[in-house]
Amino acid sequence: MAARAYWSGQLRLALVSIPIELYSATRSAGTIALNQIHEPSGKRIKYEKTVPGLGTVDPDEIVKGFEVEKGKYVILSDDEIEGVKLESKKTLELTQFVDAAEIDPIYFEKPYFCVPKDELAEEAFCVIRDALKAAKKVGLGQLAMRGHEYLISLKPCGRGMILETLRYEEEVNKASGFFRSIPDDAATPELMELATALIDKRTAKFDPGKFHDRYEDALRALIDEKRGKKVADVENNEPAPKASNVIDLMAALKASIERGGAAPAAASPKVAPRKAKAAAKAEPEAKALARKRA
Repeated sequence: MAARAYWSGQLRLALVSIPIELYSATRSAGTIALNQIHEPSGKRIKYEKTVPGLGTVDPDEIVKGFEVEKGKYVILSDDEIEGVKLESKKTLELTQFVDAAEIDPIYFEKPYFCVPKDELAEEAFCVIRDALKAAKKVGLGQLAMRGHEYLISLKPCGRGMILETLRYEEEVNKASGFFRSIPDDAATPELMELATALIDKRTAKFDPGKFHDRYEDALRALIDEKRGKKVADVENNEPAPKASNVIDLMAALKASIERGGAAPAAASPKVAPRKAKAAAKAEPEAKALARKRA
């Protein structure tokens, strides 16, 4: 089944207009959704909309409102809300260009593949793409979609381009409020050298295929097991090292480098306390039985 365009319109740069289409560059990972079940009956729990003191209400009596004070609301009708929504214009105009490094990664929100709509648009599309690549710039603009206006960036990506929606400034918390108490003292040259050496040893090309959500894998395996399906063993995480009140950072970094930057090996399995007690109890019983037989 062919992918469906999320948005279709014109990319405009001054007097140049190019028909383009946007496609979502990401997809849901199929997160497992768990429902709440009434255990005695085995039936799913449902939620009803109620008003305190009145009970269940009719859906036709429900309206939208904004709380202006505790318990006081400004009521808005669907028509009033629709009236302030922006018309989804079919034009995306690039109004500014910046260096990619100027945009803090925290502003990036959701990526879309931007492609020419037809063969006639390909030549102009490639000119914009290659010009952005040569200038090492990112285009900025605003796009009205589905009633909202989005700040967007546009940059080259292989043969096409990537459009990313950006968060507005008021949507981003200031980092200084969270980092203020962290000391700004410079690390000692020896520790910096060891930490840098460890980073160098663990540096490799990014391969997203090497990473998986191990919680989702384990949860799915558990569900399949309870359904009676035969499942493969799920790799267990290595045990976390025990916390210590005193950490010798220098020794830890040196030991890590000596291992070639590898994680510590898993500890050998220990006898479970319950099994150990059972074995200790069984030993004198076995000796007494042997004496009786003798």
